Amino acid sequence: MTAAYAFTDYRSQDQTISYVLVDIARPPSGTLNPFNLYVALSRSSGRDTIHLLRDFDERLFLSAHSADLLAEDDRLHLLDEETRKWRVQMATDN
Repeated sequence: MTAAYAFTDYRSQDQTISYVLVDIARPPSGTLNPFNLYVALSRSSGRDTIHLLRDFDERLFLSAHSADLLAEDDRLHLLDEETRKWRVQMATDN
């Protein structure tokens, strides 16, 4: 028996895990998208420490991002640029 724990891809963001066992099967409700796959597979410290729990549908890696996700990414990029400009302006004003 091996002690382990599980958590969602959302919860795993910004974490590096020394050994990762990933289940990328389609969930019983909902869908997977390329973002979910990226987060799940990029949590390990290297590809030698990633192990897949089961076979998966390779077409998951070929699917496109949702329009809503792309729009949100664009919105966040614009906010980032505005914030950078504001910080530069604040630094030059002081």
